[in-house]
Amino acid sequence: MDTNGVRAITALSDPTRRAIFELLPQGPRSVADLAAAAQVTSSAVSQHLRILREAHLVTMRRDGNRHYYSLDPRGLSDARDYLEQFWPSALAAHAAALRAAAAEVDQHPTPPTGPQPTLR
Repeated sequence: MDTNGVRAITALSDPTRRAIFELLPQGPRSVADLAAAAQVTSSAVSQHLRILREAHLVTMRRDGNRHYYSLDPRGLSDARDYLEQFWPSALAAHAAALRAAAAEVDQHPTPPTGPQPTLR
């Protein structure tokens, strides 16, 4: 099992972490900027960012006494790799469901709805 991919997916399962994460494609953001945008305290943002960093979803750089956070492609790659192992079976299950639905329609066609023309 790909533990890094699971860690990334688990980190994004929290709505506040996901909201913080979704702010970062726009570019590096400080803790204060993220706190204001996510409407949570700087302390809470810092705790969420720690989890996102551990999952390799964000990186941090210092500029004086400020910390700026950016997306880290490693965590996204790990999450994608983890999910891709399920893709072939998911596609096969979807195809089977479509075939079963089509067979059901062929066996039991739905009668037309609405007013029917009258024969004279």
